[in-house]
Amino acid sequence: MDTIIITGGAGFIGSHVVREFVKNNPEKTIVNLDALTYAGNLENLTDIENEPNYVFEKADITKPEELRPIFEKHKPEAIVHLAAESHVDRSITDPNAFINTNVNGTANLLNLAREFWTLNPDHQHGNFPNEKRDFLFYHVSTDEVYGSLGNTGFFTEETSYDPKSPYSASKAASDHLVRAYGNTYGMPFIISNCSNNYGPNHFPEKLIPLCILNIIKGKPLPIYGDGKYTRDWLYVIDHAKAIHQIFNDAKTGETYNIGGFNEWKNIDLVKEL
Repeated sequence: MDTIIITGGAGFIGSHVVREFVKNNPEKTIVNLDALTYAGNLENLTDIENEPNYVFEKADITKPEELRPIFEKHKPEAIVHLAAESHVDRSITDPNAFINTNVNGTANLLNLAREFWTLNPDHQHGNFPNEKRDFLFYHVSTDEVYGSLGNTGFFTEETSYDPKSPYSASKAASDHLVRAYGNTYGMPFIISNCSNNYGPNHFPEKLIPLCILNIIKGKPLPIYGDGKYTRDWLYVIDHAKAIHQIFNDAKTGETYNIGGFNEWKNIDLVKEL
């Protein structure tokens, strides 16, 4: 049975992606690789934990010695990489944690993926026709790498990078690493950059759930600056479906933006809540 490793699969977005892949790929083993840090919660996946094609492996992507045995055990045909430190405010107080996980952790995965890809017997013997890839490194990223959306328009795949925080800078660096490995070594890759997600299992420190909880508790609502920073909001289950479709149908070596066409200034969103 072919195997797909999904990193960060116990997190908010990752758990929905794992569920989407498990339910739609019964012939493949889906390995959920997660370190179970503060944002990882296996209770997000209790509905599929007994599925025959689902496996959980606890590992930290910043520790190659934890990753290698999992790669050797499962011999993946693809990596879907979501594991990341992802909170802008945390990146301001502890930027090194974001650099270590988002940059160094991605590099660790790329090095192992490249090694196992080149050792694949089909790859070595050229048994795959040109129209069929023999491996895939799918890197899931964020539109934060582009900076602020502004008052009008949308980000496109040609938008220049303009990260504004240690978080977005670390994700931009990881995007560039993935492209560099693909361009240098020929390893098949895809990158997708999504807008802000919302929906079931959203971590409570994020804007929408935090505002809702503060409203319930009668606490002040968190508005930074003048509140005019514009974000596009994407329902997390729609995002998971888009990732699955891109994984199956998209051309390798390309970047794909995923958005909800649902732009809100922070101040207007908080007023709506």
